[in-house]
Amino acid sequence: MALDSSQDHSMSRKAMKAELLDAETELRLAYAWRDERDEQALHRLITAYMRLAISMAAKFKRYGAPMNDLIQEAGLGLMKAADKFDPDRGVRFSTYAVWWIKASIQDYVMRNWSMVRTGSTSSQKSLFFNMRRVQARLEREAAADGMELDRHQLHQLIATEIGVPLRDVEMMEGRLSGSDFSLNAMQASDEDGREWIDVLEDDSVQAAEVVENRHDNAQLREWLVAAMHSLNDRERFIVRERKLREEARTLESLGQELGLSKERVRQLEAAAFVKMRKSLEAQSREVQNFLA
Repeated sequence: MALDSSQDHSMSRKAMKAELLDAETELRLAYAWRDERDEQALHRLITAYMRLAISMAAKFKRYGAPMNDLIQEAGLGLMKAADKFDPDRGVRFSTYAVWWIKASIQDYVMRNWSMVRTGSTSSQKSLFFNMRRVQARLEREAAADGMELDRHQLHQLIATEIGVPLRDVEMMEGRLSGSDFSLNAMQASDEDGREWIDVLEDDSVQAAEVVENRHDNAQLREWLVAAMHSLNDRERFIVRERKLREEARTLESLGQELGLSKERVRQLEAAAFVKMRKSLEAQSREVQNFLA
């Protein structure tokens, strides 16, 4: 931790010693990078405004992220700004860069706030960084007027104030109110030392169900084999080629091989299915009579 702190101070001192660019120099460097891809011009531009990136990164320390990481993300935002900056628009680079630096830091903070993704839309991002502040102000104002807001009323006011859907407010309230919890943590109230993961329902197929499925599939295979034996050779051939191949053959190709019309092959296929259905129904009745 001390190492991180010394690195932060070192980077800050270096940034504070960087040159201050006047508007004319800044414009010249921006053109040199955009038109000529002059890396020295880019380096001067980035170095001059690194103090701005560090200053903005410091505002997000309260979210618990290491300052070193925040500065790195701010630097990435600054480089993106330099790469996309258009000097012809007549705006100062610092004004343009602020948006990219802030966006880069905010994305980093939200990605690392929780193992569960906190949010990705603009309304969710706005809630993440403004909800607590707006909520505190609304509660203060209500208390000053002698009012007490319930949870639903407060959420509605927050949604209106920030300009986001009510469902996003309710979702973000849940995300911000809790922290990540390990399923391998011990249950404090359990004397046997069980972990929380032990009380989760197992969604996998149970042993009894596996055995039952295997038995049913074996029985079904036996019935199908018996039903196939009820057919003559030509009917078995048609059923096998039409239903048991990975790529079923067409009625036309079977007709050409058997010397029959396509319609005749279709009739033989339909007749074979009728025979198989009767065989399966007969076997099913035998099983039902046996069980009775």
